[in-house]
Amino acid sequence: MATVVLRPGESQEQLLKRFRKKVAKARILSTVRRKRWFTSKSELRRIQRQKAIRRERRRQRKLQRKMARHR
Repeated sequence: MATVVLRPGESQEQLLKRFRKKVAKARILSTVRRKRWFTSKSELRRIQRQKAIRRERRRQRKLQRKMARHR
């Protein structure tokens, strides 16, 4: 749980900004969005496999573009 304590002389806006940064760094919102609906283990594996395939394709395209520049 992300908590922040009001510092002496700190405005409410600064406190809120610090809290939002802490929440973003802890990835709380992304976790909440992911857990909003139940996802089976097989579905998670399928999604992870798709992400890995996309990542590899991106790496290959990047390498191809890099090699094309050096020719």
